[in-house]
Amino acid sequence: MKFVAKTLFGLEELLARELSALGARDVKPVNRAVIFSGGKEQLYRVNYASRLAMSVLFPIGEFIIRSKEDLYDEASKIDWSLYMDADTSFLVVPVVNSKIFNHTGYPALILKDAIADFFRQKQGRRPSVDNVKPDIVVNLHISHTKTTISLDSSVIPLYKRGYRTAHGEASLNEVLAAGMITLSGWDRRERLMDPMCGSGTILIEAAMMAANIPAGFFRGSFGFMNWNDYDENLFKKIVAEENSKKMVGQINVGGSDISEAAVKIARENLTKAGLLDYVDVRKADFREFISTGEPGTIIMNPPYGERIKPEQLDRLYGDIGSVLKHKCGGYKAWVITSGKEYLHKIGLKPFARKVLFNGSIECIFAGYEIYEGSRKGINLEQSI
Repeated sequence: MKFVAKTLFGLEELLARELSALGARDVKPVNRAVIFSGGKEQLYRVNYASRLAMSVLFPIGEFIIRSKEDLYDEASKIDWSLYMDADTSFLVVPVVNSKIFNHTGYPALILKDAIADFFRQKQGRRPSVDNVKPDIVVNLHISHTKTTISLDSSVIPLYKRGYRTAHGEASLNEVLAAGMITLSGWDRRERLMDPMCGSGTILIEAAMMAANIPAGFFRGSFGFMNWNDYDENLFKKIVAEENSKKMVGQINVGGSDISEAAVKIARENLTKAGLLDYVDVRKADFREFISTGEPGTIIMNPPYGERIKPEQLDRLYGDIGSVLKHKCGGYKAWVITSGKEYLHKIGLKPFARKVLFNGSIECIFAGYEIYEGSRKGINLEQSI
């Protein structure tokens, strides 16, 4: 069977490697997704254990259409009883770029009718559409004439891990946070610090990595559980295998934030995740950063864009550079921000850069190697 794991821009290669490690076959990165093959075991395992997938789609129909009628006819050929029945609620999510249709909502209505008519003819009843909490989500993708109908095996996006009690201001997407940590090259054993931790997303994702806690450990359900062919015993076996890898005592993660409210939220989220006893988080200005003296990694998501006034941003990023140069010898530091002008203010030359998206905002994730001794604090303010 073929599957499509959706991800964020810039994380495709990382996800491909992760999927291969999870047993996926024929792995192929594409734009914002990775195509792979496998059976139910791979589908269940990726949903439960992947840190970098946003959702996993299972294509059940691929064809070319030339008219609205073609969509109905081809969708009607799918044996929907393999996956659902007349008592199953469903929702169609359309992604349409085609001159055949005047608006994206219309092809979704056609597919809904095809599914409903299939069951009316087979079982004498029509399944209901639920826009809020459907049992099954059907993804409809039309690009010009090429059409793919897929089942969403995740339904609730996989970045919704289940450990959040509250969101802070401008909270990072969990998949983005996990991607940033992976891109940093952190070895999961050395110290990792986030001195602008906000609601604690980077801290929690890092701690879960260090302790081998599966990304889906706190989730209660996945979309494939409502499919007619769901194998509960197989899923329980996979959960037991992944959970057996946990090593909670190996966590070396800490963070701080200048906002007491943010620290409170971070601690609440850490508590929900069962990690508060293993992750040190406190109220502190990042300018007060104190190195532990051991090599480590710093990852931070400072304010940018409309979150703060331009003159304050200039001072903030200048201070970030000063702290890195004078207090963080021996560390590698990574900063995500929305523009080169902010990186210039840091006053250090990055050894690595990666374009990522934080929501709709295009960002640069830049890495800095902070040297000890005489090289520490060298100003390399050059064009980036």
